[in-house]
Amino acid sequence: MSATDGVNDRSIGGAQIAVGEAFNGKSSKLARNPRRSGVSLRTQLGALLAHDDPLTAACNSIAHLVAWNQPLYPLYLWYLVGGSWWVSFWTFLSTPFFASVPLVARRHVLLGRALLPLTGVANGMLSAKVFGAASDVDLFLIPCALITLLGFRAREWRTIAALLCLIFAASLTGDHLGATLGRFTPDQYVHFRHLNIYSVVGLSAVVLWSLIRARIAEHRKSA
Repeated sequence: MSATDGVNDRSIGGAQIAVGEAFNGKSSKLARNPRRSGVSLRTQLGALLAHDDPLTAACNSIAHLVAWNQPLYPLYLWYLVGGSWWVSFWTFLSTPFFASVPLVARRHVLLGRALLPLTGVANGMLSAKVFGAASDVDLFLIPCALITLLGFRAREWRTIAALLCLIFAASLTGDHLGATLGRFTPDQYVHFRHLNIYSVVGLSAVVLWSLIRARIAEHRKSA
């Protein structure tokens, strides 16, 4: 073997080592980059919803659940009800507000929690205009009332009173919003009511479970 061959072999070997180190370094950076890992994305989402205040953390989770399930509502209407199911896309106007609850709560805890029932009431009134009172969409005010009663402390009674008054007022306006945007037959409204009743029962169960657990955790923490 000549001296030139030895130099070439050492050059090739050095290049292979350099490429290997570069690849391994890139791989380790990818592994450490949370934006490129599904597990890390879930961790980031958990960090976004988490809060030192148990009630606020529970409200964040409820808001996130509602925001992620809203896009499914038009599909339920199309499959189970029919009629002018496409008018349900108007309800997407509230989705950014539900999604922003955790972000607002980071800056102002009370306002972040209050934003959840406020958005729920606004969405309920919009839905009553879109679907009509015959759809029983005003039943979604029940989870709003549960959040108001369980998601705030006694010292926040002013906020509780204001929200309950707003919910009560909204419950009286469902029949006075004028002509609905959608058109549904009496038979379709029967299916519509069933869908909303099941949805309200499910959402109310989640609200009760989340906020009661949060209150128990808070009690244990302070004990």
